[in-house]
Amino acid sequence: MEHIIEITDFSAPELDVYARLTEAQLLNREHPEEGLFIAESPKVIERALNAGFQPVSCLMERKHITGEGKEILARCPGVPVYTADFEVLTKLTGFQLTRGMLCAMRRKPLPSAAEVCAGARRVAVLEDVMNPTNVGAIFRSAAALNMDAVLLTPACANPLYRRAIRVSMGTVFQVPWTYVEDVRELKALGFKTAAMALREDTLSIRDPRLQEVEKLAVVLGTEGDGLADRTIGDCDFTVKIPMSHGVDSLNVAAASAVAFFQLGGI
Repeated sequence: MEHIIEITDFSAPELDVYARLTEAQLLNREHPEEGLFIAESPKVIERALNAGFQPVSCLMERKHITGEGKEILARCPGVPVYTADFEVLTKLTGFQLTRGMLCAMRRKPLPSAAEVCAGARRVAVLEDVMNPTNVGAIFRSAAALNMDAVLLTPACANPLYRRAIRVSMGTVFQVPWTYVEDVRELKALGFKTAAMALREDTLSIRDPRLQEVEKLAVVLGTEGDGLADRTIGDCDFTVKIPMSHGVDSLNVAAASAVAFFQLGGI
């Protein structure tokens, strides 16, 4: 296979995307049309390909060329594939964290909020959730628990950061998403908005009125501080998950799973 390239020089610029470029460099805000991301493991790469993302190159253990990665490579004709034994690849920063195969892929232009929400009944809105692990976990819950889309404010961690993709198990490629400035954009699209907040003047998450809303946006806030007061004021409902044993709150990713399960209309 002429596109299989044995790794002999770890300083080769072709490997920068895997070993040396930061997430900010991959994102390439100044030239977003040139932005890249890294998908890890055959299952996640497959989900990215199914979503229409274009591969640029692959990095994989030699044994996977005819093993787990065979079907993936068949879908990537002509794409350079860099390979070596696992012991060699672990010299590349972070490779030992993967499942034997990485793929650098091109980002796509993001759709508008109206496009993402077309036909949606339940969406999640993330305000300033900055930890990629939390973003990835929220996407996984959104996919599993009947959210039709995810909207993020610009300060959120990018869903295509490597850790977010990994934690989401590739569901960032299955759930439509884009950015919004604030919840008022959702209200303009016909959604009622439910702010998840630890306040006394709230509805219980079990309140049947929430289930009766035709189009509902579940709004979750940043780690630690939660939602901004202005955001809560702009929402139609303020909703609290009841706590016990003196626990004051859940991590935002855990709270998202509870909220999506209760409000997702499954």
